[in-house]
Amino acid sequence: MGAGHAHRLYRHGHSPVHALPPHTKLTAVFCFVVVVVSTPREAMWAFAAYALLLASVAYAAHVPPLFWLKRLLIEVPFVAFALLLPFVAEGERTEVLGMSLSVHGLWGAWNVLAKGTLGVAASVLLAATTDLRELLLGLQRLKLPPLLVQIASFMIRYGDVVTDEMRRMKIARESRGFEARGVRHWGVLAKSAGALFIRSYERGERVHLAMVSRGYAGSMPVIDEATATRAQWTYALTLPLTALAVCLLGWTLP
Repeated sequence: MGAGHAHRLYRHGHSPVHALPPHTKLTAVFCFVVVVVSTPREAMWAFAAYALLLASVAYAAHVPPLFWLKRLLIEVPFVAFALLLPFVAEGERTEVLGMSLSVHGLWGAWNVLAKGTLGVAASVLLAATTDLRELLLGLQRLKLPPLLVQIASFMIRYGDVVTDEMRRMKIARESRGFEARGVRHWGVLAKSAGALFIRSYERGERVHLAMVSRGYAGSMPVIDEATATRAQWTYALTLPLTALAVCLLGWTLP
């Protein structure tokens, strides 16, 4: 787990949320999402309470609303799917603004939008307050299979390497006057994709040989031992425990 690796979702800060050990935040977000999914869809007030809880975490983490909301745009395809449900679902129909919509589809759309948005928002907050390297250390601390952690680590680290190689190849093509304007240029792009694959494969082999020559035997050394105190666990689990209380009320209240 060598040097740090910043990403666009991460927002550098010194808040109490940033200071929490990564495995406590991963556990808190996972438990929060489980609680949200377990909430009955009819308890609309509960989802509003969850949104307020996340907003309070974002405030404590000094994450600006615009930064947070812009990154929620990744959910747009799921929103489009949810909006189609009232039109295509079967069952009892109701009139809304002159349109005949499925009651079951309306509830399904609400269920997907509410729970999906809260889950994505919690994930965005996690990414905004936890560096990628720390996330990997947190997964390692939570005893995720080491092979999966290594695969995720290499995907993250060499994703940018491949992207940078694509950028250089694009600059090289444009410097020679090439512009992809139609189907007849697909051949050049296909050759570029093939060259990129070969370069990536060769680089992967070189990296593997370098690791083996330095003693790699299937496991990465743990440089930082991420530990958490009882107070840090209590602070991190405040979010899912409060959400659990809301969920239980959602099941008991009419």
